[in-house]
Amino acid sequence: MASVNRIIIIGNLGGEPEMRFTPAGQPVTSFNVATNYRYSTAQGERKEETEWFTVVTWRKLAELCNQYLSKGRMVYVEGRLHSHSWDGQDGQKHFRNEIIADRVSFLDRQGAAPLPGAKSGGEEPGGEELGPDDIPF
Repeated sequence: MASVNRIIIIGNLGGEPEMRFTPAGQPVTSFNVATNYRYSTAQGERKEETEWFTVVTWRKLAELCNQYLSKGRMVYVEGRLHSHSWDGQDGQKHFRNEIIADRVSFLDRQGAAPLPGAKSGGEEPGGEELGPDDIPF
């Protein structure tokens, strides 16, 4: 049986993207995205929770994200969830979940243009970009 590892988020960048390069020269850009969940308690009190996601992009998509994204921008991110752990210098075990994105699109009005849909594997953009009205939820 096939398995699926796919995650989609829509949120705002919490800071500026950070681009770096692997020893082989491949560009990698990471940035944080905040999503909000609003709900009402049984007592009718309105609550809001913020969840932070670390997004990692590679190759051409990494270059585009570094060039066009900035703090506060609303983005649509699609990719796979990647979890890893390591032992820190303090001897503590650390865990991190990241979204390895293969699609990132602008959703806010700044420029109102989607980020070209480069794939993480380095292929050229293809297919149609989603706009805010195309999201099914």
